[in-house]
Amino acid sequence: MRLLIFGLGYSAQRIAAQLCARHWQVRATGSAGGLAFEDAVAVREALAWASHVLSSVPPGEEGDPVLARYGDALRGRWLGYLSSTGVYGDTGGAWVDESAPIGGGRRPARSEADARWRGLGARVFRLPGIYGPGRSPLDRARAGTAHRIDLPGQVFSRVHVEDIAGGVIAALEADAPPGAYNLADDEPASQNAVVEHACRLLGIPPPPLQTLDEAGLSPQARGFYAENRRVANGKLKRAAGWAPLFPSYREGLASLLWDSRGDAEGPRSSHPSSSSPRT
Repeated sequence: MRLLIFGLGYSAQRIAAQLCARHWQVRATGSAGGLAFEDAVAVREALAWASHVLSSVPPGEEGDPVLARYGDALRGRWLGYLSSTGVYGDTGGAWVDESAPIGGGRRPARSEADARWRGLGARVFRLPGIYGPGRSPLDRARAGTAHRIDLPGQVFSRVHVEDIAGGVIAALEADAPPGAYNLADDEPASQNAVVEHACRLLGIPPPPLQTLDEAGLSPQARGFYAENRRVANGKLKRAAGWAPLFPSYREGLASLLWDSRGDAEGPRSSHPSSSSPRT
């Protein structure tokens, strides 16, 4: 099987590594992938070569750049797109699944791209807050940049980056029907609970409880707290037999802490490294 990835970012790198370990051939655009997005001849040759296409490129002010430049060449193969659960907007903490309407959130461009990819017959994977190696509450707690915000009842969903890869690959291998799939863990939780647990694991005191104004967050970070929802993940479980390796933040953070301590002590034979993506 041959996969072309548009945008070899944090999540797509994990997908590529896991597929290469399964003997897939993988090419990708961007500096990490070695294929220049603007090189239309090379990209269209790669599209003709690929049996499967996955885009992790977010839309910009002028829409989705992949669809704008190469949309005419996408049909006729398996398509996947990494979207966001932000398309649902605020639900006041209620559960939301793929049957819910989209477009009411603070990311209209993302909702439009989500709909356009589904219109092409893609499997659209809607992702909540992503964490993993080098990008987790453990890292922020160590760096002193973690926050606890005084917003009672605020709940988020999240997903470990390895579970994103596992979910996308499960959909590939099961040939899940086209449509939207939420890729989240099983236990939505407040950001405060996650930060407090990370600090307990590290043996350090949690940061003080602050208001949004006291925390001095960026507009983007403040926007994160403007929405409150629980994301249901049952559809992909039913369609592809997927289940998260890290069903909650507790298992995910424990694994990251174990791995970081192992890295400090040197490689462990019981924890093999992932294969690098081929380009």
